[in-house]
Amino acid sequence: MYEHINLITAIITPFNAENEIDYPALDRVIDHLLETGTQGLVIAGTTGESPTLSHKEKLALTQHIAAYVPVDTLLIANAGTNNTVESVRNARELSEIPNVDAILAVTPYYNKPNQRGMIAHFTAIADASNRPVMLYNIPGRSAVGLTVDSVVTLAQHPNINAIKETTSVAFIAAEIEQTQNDNFAVYTGEDAQTLAAFVHGGAGTISVASHLYGREMSALFTALAVGDWQEAGVLQRYLTPKMNALFAFPSPAPVKARLHDLDMVENLTRQPILPLNVAEKKALDKLLEDM
Repeated sequence: MYEHINLITAIITPFNAENEIDYPALDRVIDHLLETGTQGLVIAGTTGESPTLSHKEKLALTQHIAAYVPVDTLLIANAGTNNTVESVRNARELSEIPNVDAILAVTPYYNKPNQRGMIAHFTAIADASNRPVMLYNIPGRSAVGLTVDSVVTLAQHPNINAIKETTSVAFIAAEIEQTQNDNFAVYTGEDAQTLAAFVHGGAGTISVASHLYGREMSALFTALAVGDWQEAGVLQRYLTPKMNALFAFPSPAPVKARLHDLDMVENLTRQPILPLNVAEKKALDKLLEDM
């Protein structure tokens, strides 16, 4: 299902002045993403401010996007929490929504389970889901991370077929090497690793920067497809400092601020993430202009 799907965007969730999901703004963002090269969407992930969305909002958001996008757009709905029972329930409900292609599940945060506990957690989600499961390994946010051995073990599950990996290129390379016979797709969740991860055999990138630089990222993958490594390198060198700048302040505040400049969304986030203030916005603009 992930063949030739290189650029997936972890889409933001726009809000209005009443702190509700802004669906007209969401549609504008979706149209923009699809026009600039995005092939798939992760719904209600970290960038979509999942921790501050209610269960009802996550369902409604997923249903709206699934009904809005063309049927050939890959849709991955985030079901993961640090509660296995809740994650199982989410996976069951989200995987029943028409046009949802896969379920995302994150390493359990705060609880700090060991590898055996995480394997049991992901296995329960995969057993419950009617769609294939993508693992999400992000120890920088969850305080725990899957080892390569645990990823290899989980890749044997018939309903686990991918991972969003946000550690190192070396970790990605080891996962690819040890799961290459399992029809298992490895995506980097770090924009700046796009070229390196793909050269090692990765499937592509689950991106935040594609909200703003989708055309350039799509061009990078096009260059790689035709063997133009030099052009791909030029594009990655151009993109990397911009990608890093978008994380100079808590995400997704920077990308929302820039999308606000493009008249797509209100410059609003949900607490505890705050929108960029005037000084932070000037600092971000300067970073991007200097680059």
